[in-house]
Amino acid sequence: MATEVQESEAQTFVETALQLSGKSEEESRKTGSIDRADDQVDALFAERHQTAHSPVHRAVWDRELPLDLFLPEPPGASPRAGQVMTDSLELVSRHRKAGTLYGPDGKVTDAVLAELGRAGYWGLLIDPEHGGSGSSFAAFAQFLTRMATIDANVAGLASVHGCIGAVDPVRTFGTDEQKARLLPLLASGERLSAFALTEPCAGSDLTAMRTKAVLDGDDYVVDGEKLFITNAVPGRTIGLVCRIDERPSVLIADLPPREDETFQIVPYSLFALKHLHNHGLRFKGFRVPRENLLTPGRGDGLTIAYHGLNLGRVALCAAASGSMRVMLANMLPWARFRRTYGAAIVTRELVERRIGRLAALIVGADALVGWCSWLIDQGYRGELECIVAKIFGSEAQKEAAIELFMKTHGGRSFLKGHMFGENVHEFLAPCIYEGEGEMLGMAFLKSLIKEHGKTYFEPIGRALQAAGIKKPNPLNPAHAWALKGAVMPYLGWRVGQALTPRRRLPHDMGGIPATLAAHAEYAAAALERGRLEISDTMSKHQLGLADRQCRMAELSGRLQDSVVMLAASLWAGRQKSDIVHMAADVLCQDLTRKLTGRRPSDAYYRTVTKLGRRIADGGFEALAGIEPSEILMPYQS
Repeated sequence: MATEVQESEAQTFVETALQLSGKSEEESRKTGSIDRADDQVDALFAERHQTAHSPVHRAVWDRELPLDLFLPEPPGASPRAGQVMTDSLELVSRHRKAGTLYGPDGKVTDAVLAELGRAGYWGLLIDPEHGGSGSSFAAFAQFLTRMATIDANVAGLASVHGCIGAVDPVRTFGTDEQKARLLPLLASGERLSAFALTEPCAGSDLTAMRTKAVLDGDDYVVDGEKLFITNAVPGRTIGLVCRIDERPSVLIADLPPREDETFQIVPYSLFALKHLHNHGLRFKGFRVPRENLLTPGRGDGLTIAYHGLNLGRVALCAAASGSMRVMLANMLPWARFRRTYGAAIVTRELVERRIGRLAALIVGADALVGWCSWLIDQGYRGELECIVAKIFGSEAQKEAAIELFMKTHGGRSFLKGHMFGENVHEFLAPCIYEGEGEMLGMAFLKSLIKEHGKTYFEPIGRALQAAGIKKPNPLNPAHAWALKGAVMPYLGWRVGQALTPRRRLPHDMGGIPATLAAHAEYAAAALERGRLEISDTMSKHQLGLADRQCRMAELSGRLQDSVVMLAASLWAGRQKSDIVHMAADVLCQDLTRKLTGRRPSDAYYRTVTKLGRRIADGGFEALAGIEPSEILMPYQS
């Protein structure tokens, strides 16, 4: 690990490089603080589990593909956690059927939340010694998909509480005393939790956070306002991110049972998450015991915030997979019922293609959830992988809702009570949650190029800085002389790339079907080619790359598509269902065309429509147990 002096020097270089590219001192400093927080999160993990040694990073930069890191093992839940999951699914299903899940205000009722607490729902990710059932994250993520097929809001609450609420911060960063005091209450649901990070002026730019806390005796006194906080109501617990001595910090704060002069709810109307409580929170002289301050060692409050985001991103993808299952289960009865020109639309090619495409999106989401959650259980940070899962899951759900589900249902989609019209904002909002997609894609690329930049471009930047050169010109002898030492390692790397044989995957990849093996081979080669395109892009734009947001987002998107193809083909190939194999093949063909710009072939249309027919005939096990809604306005005499 780098020493504090080395970290300080690297940080100075980052800020100086940004200033050389024309950035203000303030922007350079704030960007540097985000970079430092990211490094501090990485340092929490063993070196072999950090981002530079993650599967995606190695798939791009290493000479050999770490195939074993793309082949997750099936999750297993402990008997205790398994029973909690079974009981929770039955409980929510029973309330859903009885019409008692939501109260008169349209929110999940306190009675249901309390019942879930007694079932152990809120303690799934908490160790048994602190009152939980200690589920693996892989089993928990798979369970969220099943819960989302019954009610996506209840599934979302488990993620808010356990992944991005107070559970993960206390479990990961709390002292033994804090864990013993706080985790049992969080496990039982006596204190449901949320994470209060976003502010009116601090969304994607967390350095603009204004909420402050000042130590006064045995308490911190908090002043400030938070916005868009899900699950935060009087009487609950929040991870409150604030500035203490100008340093981002996290306090575990118990909200009082009712508003008072120090704490007020800021109400507003929000289309998304309408069945959950979403509020602003305003603090004025609000006191939090100093013993509730989390101390992450060398990190700060941003370190704590970033740590839980990866769990939340996988949970989002898991819930999206559940919601897409419900969409598909509700498409099929309608497609069989609706007739045009004497035939049910389920027999029409366009509808068959939509059914096949939706199944492909579900399999892609399942693959990413299974892979990423397994990596987290193995000890990996999973930053790059979880970003891919979040973006794919949210974009897949958006496409499923608009292009596949809505268009198949036609005008009935807009009837009051129809699944689409009632939930359209729920289907679209995940594109913003846990980081807006394109912004997050740029973060993906930034993390992917960081080590390459430090190794080969940072020395060049230092040489430019020392020579006072702002716009290097290799044809200028003075510039070439100033860079001669710094540029040689990079030139050596480029020559090595030209001389190194292209890597090949083993012929036997766990016995997966040949079609999927070919997709895996293509994706692995695309990621290998990506390293040169990344490096060329860095060379071309140099210090101005951060301002080339469109180029960064586009390049990031292509790399992510290759990751999805690799993960989905390998995961699906190890499943026993030939329909899952077909769905993964369709997804990979779609991604290949997206990467190459080719048009669909007749063979592709035969494949995807055949898949649609197989699913319409009841062959997709992923839909087992999902009860579709009644067809609205059937006009039957």
